[in-house]
Amino acid sequence: MNGPLFNPPQGGGMDGADAQTMAAVRSMQMLMESCPGKTAVSGVMGFALGGAFGLFMASMQYDTPLSTNPNAQAITSLPLRQQLKQGFRDLGSRSYSSAKNFGKVGAIFAGTECCIEGFRAKNDLKNGVLAGCITGGVLAAPAGPQAAALGCAGFAAFSLAIDSYMRRPSETD
Repeated sequence: MNGPLFNPPQGGGMDGADAQTMAAVRSMQMLMESCPGKTAVSGVMGFALGGAFGLFMASMQYDTPLSTNPNAQAITSLPLRQQLKQGFRDLGSRSYSSAKNFGKVGAIFAGTECCIEGFRAKNDLKNGVLAGCITGGVLAAPAGPQAAALGCAGFAAFSLAIDSYMRRPSETD
């Protein structure tokens, strides 16, 4: 990484601001190297991304004609202010639901992968595949053992595909 936060200025002494910046950088690095830190950050970032995704997907539902909605007559008979209020309430609840789900998936996957990486003392594709299998199995377990096995296989395959793509050598290497 390049920039003033990561490359301290070359020269004689560091003033108070530079020392504070370096201390902040060190504390962020320590946070991101710990499993609880990675889990918390992934959960929060998943929650934020899920909220935005849920808001987008819920807004697309109102892009379709109201005639496809079974409650269309009840909605169209309301005054405009009530229609907007009901629509925004629905957008908020769907966005929050999606945010919770994304946050849960992000936290479980990141925490599991970090623990596996620490246990194995290796950073390779196998960690992501194992973490994907555990995450998919845990999330699908309430639906039964067959669903848990399918969730394990599906999430592991997805994790393998993403990790393989992200770890491929770049064109400049």
